[in-house]
Amino acid sequence: MKKESDGVLRQMTWPPQSPDLNPIQMVWDEMDHRVKAKGPTSAQHLLQDCWKTISGSAYRECMDNGTWALKSNYSNCEPILEEKRKYPTHYKIALIINYLGHCISVGALVVAFILFLCLRSIRCLRNIIHWNLITTFILRNVMWFLLQLIDHNIHESNEPWCRLITTIYNYFVVTNFFWMFVEGCYLHTAIVMTYSTDKLRKWVFLFIGWCIPCPIIVAWAIGKLYYENEQCWFGKEPGKYMDYIYQGPVILVLLINFVFLFNIVRILMTKLRASTTSETIQYRKAVKATLVLLPLLGITYMLFFVNPGEDDISQIVFIYFNSFLQSFQGFFVSVFYCFLNGEVRSAVRKRWHRWQDNHALRVRVARAMSIPTSPTRISFHSIKQTTAV
Repeated sequence: MKKESDGVLRQMTWPPQSPDLNPIQMVWDEMDHRVKAKGPTSAQHLLQDCWKTISGSAYRECMDNGTWALKSNYSNCEPILEEKRKYPTHYKIALIINYLGHCISVGALVVAFILFLCLRSIRCLRNIIHWNLITTFILRNVMWFLLQLIDHNIHESNEPWCRLITTIYNYFVVTNFFWMFVEGCYLHTAIVMTYSTDKLRKWVFLFIGWCIPCPIIVAWAIGKLYYENEQCWFGKEPGKYMDYIYQGPVILVLLINFVFLFNIVRILMTKLRASTTSETIQYRKAVKATLVLLPLLGITYMLFFVNPGEDDISQIVFIYFNSFLQSFQGFFVSVFYCFLNGEVRSAVRKRWHRWQDNHALRVRVARAMSIPTSPTRISFHSIKQTTAV
């Protein structure tokens, strides 16, 4: 390195090609100002002293053989995430909300999954679509918990298995949104287009929900591998656009579902106005239908596209609102489309009554068989009670 402006500093021997040459120019500029301020007599020792006095600097070690170390050392750098330093307490509370919401959602989703699995009498196309959407929510939430277990050092070391977990998580995220799109397609076809749902094919929806996300995630993984192969492929930094490979289709799906929601609510309002009920009841039913459809179609995610603003209150509200909606959405889908589903409740009620009848029958037969009397009386008595039941 040579100080050309005043000729005071003599040239030093450095490795000719530094991989950190561009970002470290700011450090050289800082050292240049300090050298001018001190009036150097010994260039080498002065540069070493100035380097040590720079706080929060990153550096790459020069090895004895004249080559650079493989990785830079960022241990002295200070965090630049101003938002997290600005709202540390709120981010901790939001993290607790996230954990609580995902736990409750997983519990409710597992119960809903078991109900759809056991109640074969309700396996129509509509409920099969609900079942697959619930499955993607379960897989997505489970992978979210696995991501939280990854240590920061593993995240920085960019381990292959860590990248695999991130890839699987993003696949389930995309499938989750595509099954929301399938829900929107089914409702739009049945309500707006008045097309017979009996003619719809189940394999088409299965292909859209599970297969189309595969090439999207493969393309994203290839792009990450060759252009942004760092930090376990998780997180997005300014100036890096590989994540838009899968985020773009997700945004497109949400926009299409928003159009579906608009058309569905429009048709519902038209049908309600044609009915004889009062206007207040009509609007109440329309609002209820809209609120129920929001988590099903993923419209709540569109709220996160809006900039919350620069003031503290807007930022804090956005933090809590984002954490609550994203973590509890699986719970809302389970409640609205399984636990409050009329078909599911009717099937559960029938299954419960059937179990009660069978249990009562077994108890009565056991009691009849335990009465000490003649064999003929036992036989006729038990048969008579069994027939009466």
